[in-house]
Amino acid sequence: MPSLCRDCLTRFDKGTRCPACRRPRIITHDELETLSIAHMDCDAFYASVEKRDNPALADKPVIIGGGRRGVVSTACYIARIKGVRSAMPMFKALQLCPDAVIVRPRFEAYTEASRAIRAMMEELTPAIEPLSLDEAFMDLTGTERLHGAPPAVMLARLIKRMKAELGLTGSIGLSHNKFLAKIASDLDKPRGFSIIGKAETESFLRPRPVRLIWGVGAAAQEQLDRAGIRTFDDLLRWDRQDLIARFGGMGDRLWHLARGEDRRRVTRNAPMKSISNETTFSDDTNDPDILDGHLWRMAEKVADRAKAKGLAGRVVTLKLKKSDFALISRRLSLGDATQIADRIYRVARGLFDQVPTGQAYRLLGVGLSDLVSEDQADRAGDLLDPNAESRAKAERATDAIRKRFGEDAILKGRALR
Repeated sequence: MPSLCRDCLTRFDKGTRCPACRRPRIITHDELETLSIAHMDCDAFYASVEKRDNPALADKPVIIGGGRRGVVSTACYIARIKGVRSAMPMFKALQLCPDAVIVRPRFEAYTEASRAIRAMMEELTPAIEPLSLDEAFMDLTGTERLHGAPPAVMLARLIKRMKAELGLTGSIGLSHNKFLAKIASDLDKPRGFSIIGKAETESFLRPRPVRLIWGVGAAAQEQLDRAGIRTFDDLLRWDRQDLIARFGGMGDRLWHLARGEDRRRVTRNAPMKSISNETTFSDDTNDPDILDGHLWRMAEKVADRAKAKGLAGRVVTLKLKKSDFALISRRLSLGDATQIADRIYRVARGLFDQVPTGQAYRLLGVGLSDLVSEDQADRAGDLLDPNAESRAKAERATDAIRKRFGEDAILKGRALR
């Protein structure tokens, strides 16, 4: 049976230790040399970058996030042992791990590390589909002739380079499609390398919970629970048409995934679906000036990101979270797409004015979706607001000045609230 040493990359027949370096970190699988769809997921990426850049944090539980009222962006594995998880309220994380070191996110550092990892991936294959800064799918089909080694060897080499050159680690999932590769990458974290072959797909999936399916959130899980579907084995008992009748389009997808079938290709330039920005306040607030100031700053950040990516959006979304964590979401479809901060702000402000007054909020967010190219942006004008065009021109002029003299060259008064 083909085997690979993850430390020295020696390939050999099945054994408990590498015959070259005598280390036990080996991968053994019948399909080791034929599978080519991979998912690479960095291990506790933000926290790992912080520990790399500050060795004093190496043996400490580290949580990346805002103040006590924020949420956890990520946590190192020491903190995860205590039960800390991403998206957990910070106060709860500190109850579970009171000795944790809280570090505010440094997205520039994470982006720089992500770009370095992406450059290493590019040397393996052009077929890369990033999901976020710290994870991506790769299709290495047909690359063996180029590299002189099968995909499994090149993936193990990638992880070695990441550790040696960047001081960061990652876990690999290798399979015959994206669905299974993503599941595999999470089986043995951190520093894992797991394989799900074609021959074992059904036996692997049958006993496992359907929550492994990427995208099955709490609401979908509740629907499946009501239908008595908790494992893939439960799902396999359903007829395809019955699943479609019960769950619509998701039912057809579930039928295929229950059998380990996923025909999605690794897409290099997968389209962005939305752009958003949100903040969690240190203290709940119902102060209209503070909330209005945050609305403007978020609209401006969303607009800046849209302009940087050459995009515009037809739908503006407002997100609010009350002190009891109840979520309020409002959205409005526009007549034509926009990337203008002033317009995004005014729509978001109108949505905000529709929610009950006097309530205190812990989180506020603004988003832009149904994205199109910027050449379709802000063409129709606003007949109900004759000054909109002049404000848009002023914003474009402001953008040009900031590009030349810096972000703080011009500030609107409402941004100081």
